[in-house]
Amino acid sequence: MVMRPPINLPWESIVDQLKNKFGYDDAAIAEYDSSLEGSKDALMKLYKAMQLARGFENACNQQYMQGKIRGFMHLDNGQESIPGLLDYAIKTGDKKLSYYREHTHALASGVDAGEIMAELFMKDTGSCRGAGGSMHIFDREKYFQGGWALVAEQLPYACGAAKSILLDREMGFTDNEEYKKKDEAPPADDDRIAVVFVGEGGAQNGRTAELLNAAAKDNLPLLLLVIDNGRAINTFTPDVARNSNVYEQGSHYGVPGLLVDGMNPADVAKGGKAVIDYIRSGKGPAMLQVHTYRFNGHSPADPEHERGRKEEKAWARQEQDPIKSFENKYIENGTFTEDELKDARKAVLADVKECVAFADKSPMPPVELAKELEFPDAADTDYNTREGPAFADEVNARTISPEKMAVIQAHIAGLQEKAKNGEISIGDAINLAIHEEMLRDPTTTIHAEDLQAGSSYDIPKLTQQTYGKGRAADEIIDEGHFIGKALGEGLNGYRPIVELMNTNFGIFGMAEISSAGNTYATTGGKFDMPLTIIGAGGTAPNQALGAEHSQPFHAYVMGIPGLKIGTAASPEAAYGLTKSMIRDNGPCFLFAPVKMMKEAKGPVDLGRCLPLNKAEVLHKASEGAVKSGQAATVLTYLHGVKECQMAVDAIQEEGFDIDLIELRSLKP
Repeated sequence: MVMRPPINLPWESIVDQLKNKFGYDDAAIAEYDSSLEGSKDALMKLYKAMQLARGFENACNQQYMQGKIRGFMHLDNGQESIPGLLDYAIKTGDKKLSYYREHTHALASGVDAGEIMAELFMKDTGSCRGAGGSMHIFDREKYFQGGWALVAEQLPYACGAAKSILLDREMGFTDNEEYKKKDEAPPADDDRIAVVFVGEGGAQNGRTAELLNAAAKDNLPLLLLVIDNGRAINTFTPDVARNSNVYEQGSHYGVPGLLVDGMNPADVAKGGKAVIDYIRSGKGPAMLQVHTYRFNGHSPADPEHERGRKEEKAWARQEQDPIKSFENKYIENGTFTEDELKDARKAVLADVKECVAFADKSPMPPVELAKELEFPDAADTDYNTREGPAFADEVNARTISPEKMAVIQAHIAGLQEKAKNGEISIGDAINLAIHEEMLRDPTTTIHAEDLQAGSSYDIPKLTQQTYGKGRAADEIIDEGHFIGKALGEGLNGYRPIVELMNTNFGIFGMAEISSAGNTYATTGGKFDMPLTIIGAGGTAPNQALGAEHSQPFHAYVMGIPGLKIGTAASPEAAYGLTKSMIRDNGPCFLFAPVKMMKEAKGPVDLGRCLPLNKAEVLHKASEGAVKSGQAATVLTYLHGVKECQMAVDAIQEEGFDIDLIELRSLKP
């Protein structure tokens, strides 16, 4: 007996769902049906897309067994109706975000097959110059944005990608030839969407609920495509999940879902396109669950000892092959002859053979590449010389009302006066830097909890009131979710800031922070990640904030590649480092001292960006103390700065002295 029987879902059931959940009438559904079923060319295109997916994955398996592909690899055999749908209904400009089993999704999105295979071979001609590998396929021109390795991490990124579409429309932006924002509005018929893929096992992750909430709240043009193969890795999903009908989860948020049978690729294409068009029309997000079977194990390295897995694979290959189902149906009804389909398959396999040869002949990346991909901007970059967009004034004038502009300019002037007089706090200095940069560059956005209220230290004060809910987003209380959304915006030409109410809350976002740090390198330098995370944290004497609020979170993130990490124990440092980090094209994390955010006051050198790779000498020992051997060098940061400064007089009274150095740059 089969553990997971087929659903044998007829087209009539899909029709009922489209009527009841999506509001389609008979005439519209008939048009979706006839557009595919009545077009031999469209059906042939669908068939070729599936054959390309199958042939490519078979070739990957062969090359893996020969040792030409190494590391982790996850194959998609048996699930070809999904890339078939992509090829049929998804456009180049749509944002596509997948998980680690993404080869066929990239193929169907138009990414060059040779470049994908070369990436798996770790070759310089790969889609990410060999730096990403099997789980990290990216293509900027096709808006294929991963390939993400951690289960379900791609879900908040897709929220950010979908949000970037709305931001483009709100701000009047499109992408230039370098995929940076230009001051040109999208066309009136702009119907781009974001589509994100997740397995039904991965969809049990709490990020699914957060995605549905965010997508519904902001009416995001987002499709959650659930690939339901009945296996969470290799574990039978019902063994670990109470309900595998993920497509029904959206009902709580007003997000409709459709269930289709992957055994019938034409039904998947027709029903899927209807769902996609629902989203394109501006009606909001939707879900599509494709019931299917995966013919291979989780990866070629898995022993597959899980209950019933080997028997299920053998049965599914014989009884649940969507390509065989397609061939049988359309040969029997006379649409195609056997020879027509054989010729199509032969042509596709010839293309696959060429892509393997291309990858095999391609050169390995140069040894210098690893160093080149460390940071988008060199460690010694002078951010004072970096000009903002030429369109800033014009965009600000049309997106910020005169009344709001007057309020924020008065607020900025008040903070600048405090800065000149040495009366500005660390929190206010960061707030001042953020407003100056958000006006300087309208692609800058900000995310925070309690954002409207200014959070705990006024860091995001007046941002939403000035720039609106699109650019300044109040977020749910999960740092991983809104760091992930910011990452998705960063992939799509925006420059997000994330304020953490306490840096230790970033523990919730470790996966997202890690991936932000890795993005530039993993994508072979194709995608910058101009994400700035700012928050108060650290430990101090008599802090009394409890264990979870007092951890040295900077120690957690120091090992993440690609992440620049700084600290600021004065308003001057906080202001100058914030401005530089926002201008940097890579991910940066600024730590400020939680117990000094309001009490530490001082002057600020207005307009000046500080280097991200330098320490600062705060006190220099006297020559006499140095010559007599009575001097020591003290390296410290955050609250340690205050403690050392308070001790200098006492040290000198005892005949000693110190060089006091603030470690404003922890990395690089």
